[in-house]
Amino acid sequence: MYINGEWRNALSKKSFESINPATGEVIDTVPDGNAEDATLAIDAANNAFPSWAGKTAYERSAILYKAWQLMIQRKGELARLMTIEQGKPLRAAANETQYAADFLLWYAEEAKRVYGETIPSARGDQRFIISKAPVGVVAAITPWNYPISMLTRKLGPALAAGCTVVLKPAEATPLCAIAVYKILEEAGVPPGVINLVTAKDPKPIGDVFTSDPRIAKITFTGSTAVGRTLAKEAGHNLKRISMELGGHAPFIVWEDADPTHAAKGASLVKFLNTGQACISPNRMFVHENQAEAYVAELTSRVERLRAGNGLDDGIGIGPLVNEAAVAKVERQVEDARSKGAKVMCGGHRLMESGLDKGHFYAATVLTDVTPDMLIYREETFGPVAAVVPFRDGDDVLAMANDTPYGLAAYVYTNDIAKAMRTVEGLNFAIIGVNDINPTSAAAPFGGMKSSGLGREGGHEGIEEYLESKTAGFSI
Repeated sequence: MYINGEWRNALSKKSFESINPATGEVIDTVPDGNAEDATLAIDAANNAFPSWAGKTAYERSAILYKAWQLMIQRKGELARLMTIEQGKPLRAAANETQYAADFLLWYAEEAKRVYGETIPSARGDQRFIISKAPVGVVAAITPWNYPISMLTRKLGPALAAGCTVVLKPAEATPLCAIAVYKILEEAGVPPGVINLVTAKDPKPIGDVFTSDPRIAKITFTGSTAVGRTLAKEAGHNLKRISMELGGHAPFIVWEDADPTHAAKGASLVKFLNTGQACISPNRMFVHENQAEAYVAELTSRVERLRAGNGLDDGIGIGPLVNEAAVAKVERQVEDARSKGAKVMCGGHRLMESGLDKGHFYAATVLTDVTPDMLIYREETFGPVAAVVPFRDGDDVLAMANDTPYGLAAYVYTNDIAKAMRTVEGLNFAIIGVNDINPTSAAAPFGGMKSSGLGREGGHEGIEEYLESKTAGFSI
């Protein structure tokens, strides 16, 4: 762990293993921290806060810029580590590392653009000046599916704003977090400003984060169920929170769309990271006149995806994170099959050619999916594309919005008016129109409804780590 500028073991001397999900092999062991370790990290962050907040924006910017340079230089080795620990194919891991570096560069720039304002007063002898101040010590909890970019998406704006941080990474990917922290340390982040507590059991750490009065803000990316628990406890202690939670993205293909183009996009975004992405499309609503061509193209592309160890050439599908993830996908597919869905390809666990040592499920396409099926209602987080044909007269916007989630959605159409009306009618915060990657470090990312609170990325991202201070001057 990294506490107060020092690499150290857990106070208990306990450790746990990081496992390669493709092979089942132990990669390394890391300290198994507990509440006492988390408290020590908060001590360090709290002590370091006044000095870090007191640095100029240009000083903080220079450190983030150096970290960006180092991450770009080590892109290859970071990507390889991510593939070994998280499982995604090496090319996807390299893309994520670039995305992670983008946040460091963006917030190196945004640090210098934290502006205040003056407000006219009704009184001639009064002036109002509004300034921005860092919220204080931040507790960050990050997920395993994007184990490097989700760190920089939180650390970048927090450090740029002048906050100090205690981070608890996902227990499945602690080595990626350690690698990021080594870069930040080398970039010149002072002792105590960033702290890392690894733990196999996240609950004791989360309890400290929500109860310690020195924690001013909690930022979390993960499941909606855990997010609700953290929000409840944080709310009791009046802590600021931002949360990016689950999704259940619709993918709408209107009658005027090119079904081949839409299916190509769907195959790329649905099976990205083996479907283990919160913005992954779960329900593909395809007009009945386009459904046959769309399914044929989608199935053809999915059948060509090779599953295996992400370090091998030509791999398009990596492992799922663990056995529970495989079981969830199996349950959804079998439920859909039993209720009349057709399996166009896949639909089974992969066990041949040594894949039985990992957590692999075949890339799958289901058609004739209906609202009574689990996959229509639950986030899958796996490599299954569920196609739902719709007819003229069906209220496809109501069907798409029929979910408690509101993170991402996708629309394919060649009619600009229809595209605009669809965007306006969808209750989702991120919408790709003929675009499968509507994300960037420069754009706000976050969800509506049960998909979260607040935004990360863009100029909005740094606002989550700032307080407004009003000064009224009588002159």
